[in-house]
Amino acid sequence: MIYADNAATTALDIDAFEAMKPYLLKEYGNASQPYSFARSAKKALAAARKTIADCIGAQPEEIIFTSGGTESDNWAIKGTLQYGDGRAILTSQIEHHAILNACASVERLGYPVVYLSVNQKGVLTPATLNKFITGNTKLVSVMLVNNEIGTIEPIKELAEIAHTHGAFFHTDAVQAVGHIPVNVKGLGVDMLSASAHKFNGPKGIGFLYIRKGTDTHSLVDGGAQEFGMRAGTENIAAIVAMAEALRKNCAHMDETESRLCKMENSFIHALNKAGIDFIRNGADNHLPGNISISIKNASGEMLLHRLDLKGICISTGSACDSVNTQVSHVIQAISVPEDYAAGTIRISFGRDNQESDAQDIADAIVSILKN
Repeated sequence: MIYADNAATTALDIDAFEAMKPYLLKEYGNASQPYSFARSAKKALAAARKTIADCIGAQPEEIIFTSGGTESDNWAIKGTLQYGDGRAILTSQIEHHAILNACASVERLGYPVVYLSVNQKGVLTPATLNKFITGNTKLVSVMLVNNEIGTIEPIKELAEIAHTHGAFFHTDAVQAVGHIPVNVKGLGVDMLSASAHKFNGPKGIGFLYIRKGTDTHSLVDGGAQEFGMRAGTENIAAIVAMAEALRKNCAHMDETESRLCKMENSFIHALNKAGIDFIRNGADNHLPGNISISIKNASGEMLLHRLDLKGICISTGSACDSVNTQVSHVIQAISVPEDYAAGTIRISFGRDNQESDAQDIADAIVSILKN
């Protein structure tokens, strides 16, 4: 099998798995308890929080553990609003559904939401944000890397505009953390979402960075865990594994990026050499290894299933929409021509892919289209 859908999920790192085991089998104490048996869990929780904070340039107390990117995104949207406030949220048309559906939810409660358009490369320009932001804007939420087309957004510039108008800024960095350098202070964001299974950690765990002084309230009420911000007994095993996976990915980031760029170039070159008529979606400034192409007069769904029969795993776009055969909201937003749009597929290479995988996938696609 060739797995090339790393934007959907990644393989669990073996060292991250080994780091989990003690807290599943022996050191299973509740970190909130005062007795000695809980000390190991408590120390592990603190150490993991510091490791993650160091990886993104934050302070440990600014890292709040959640169940994953979806919860973190929902918290950023819903936790920032105050009842009766009536101030607006601005976001982009190409956000993950965790953001779009959370915005739709608060919109039904009467909070105004503005969905900003992007250009044909999938970039939300500072000029567009400047045009629509007002003093009544409470929050701007724009993803750092788009999950379908890999475009990296100009977050620093967008955050500066938001702050100039007195608004908070959140970024969904689920596709970015562990893959490209991310520094919350350098970006100037107030909140940032991440999910472990996107960077070789376990599923069901993530975090929300909340800058000190950000006016937000908790989404999950109950006990006093996570500095009183997120109730529920912490999943120590998963948290420890997430920290180890992120540490390793950050340590080898440059090496991994170099390999992924070679795979990208090899794949695109092979399709061009075979005379395949396709559009490469996204901006030049994109996540290494994330390749979205739209092939003229082809069916992305057909390609996915035919490749699956050959033991190759890719996506037609966002994995969260895998049961929906319609053109995705991202492809629509960047105005891919109709005769290309239905033939959109996403190949997302990861650190475990071999360089030969790029040629093998390209050869398989050419074989399917030419026969």
